[in-house]
Amino acid sequence: MKILEVKELVKHYGQDENLIKAVDYSSFSAQKGEFIAIVGTSGSGKTTLLNLIGGLDTPDSGEIIIEGQKISDMKPDELTIFRRRKIGFVFQNYNLVTVLNSYKNIIMPVKLDGNKVDKEYIHQITSILGIENKMKSYPNQLSGGQQQRVAIARALSSKPALILADEPTGNLDSKTSQEVMGLLKATSREFNQTVIMITHNEEIAQLADRIIHIEDGKIVGGEDNV
Repeated sequence: MKILEVKELVKHYGQDENLIKAVDYSSFSAQKGEFIAIVGTSGSGKTTLLNLIGGLDTPDSGEIIIEGQKISDMKPDELTIFRRRKIGFVFQNYNLVTVLNSYKNIIMPVKLDGNKVDKEYIHQITSILGIENKMKSYPNQLSGGQQQRVAIARALSSKPALILADEPTGNLDSKTSQEVMGLLKATSREFNQTVIMITHNEEIAQLADRIIHIEDGKIVGGEDNV
């Protein structure tokens, strides 16, 4: 079952000799439960592509379809609600709220949507991630790896269709990176979540089900489903 379809996506900046083709007629799709790594050098367009998929930026042309809904047709308020319900974000810098403890950070997307927290599900997530005993801790009391685990739990908390991870191991040492990647993959499998992760690290990318390469805004390999 296709969760995501990206069709002929374009995002350019500047013009004439200053034209930057950040994303240039790129297409691919993702199945439910698939773990995809998008790999490219700095400036290749991978972050722009992820931001477009997540509705954080607007394409010049092309289509992004998530669970059968074309997000480019949505009004800003509609897109905000859709993004909160259907997309979970994991950032390199964790983006945790410093004045909230781990538990409150994790359930924040659910609370913002006015929904009841599924405490059993949250306990299941935090147990898999090994942070069930850190629920009362604040971000400044946690290691980088623990903060990233809280961020992953937050991304999963609203049971989204799609998890978008932007260099999720970028600020972690190699051992912690492997642990966090293993846990991200484990939660993906456990809850049948589709994960799109961008990275410049080929070793990390090898843990994904499929690798998509992007160069100068163009997808140059891996766009077809395995």
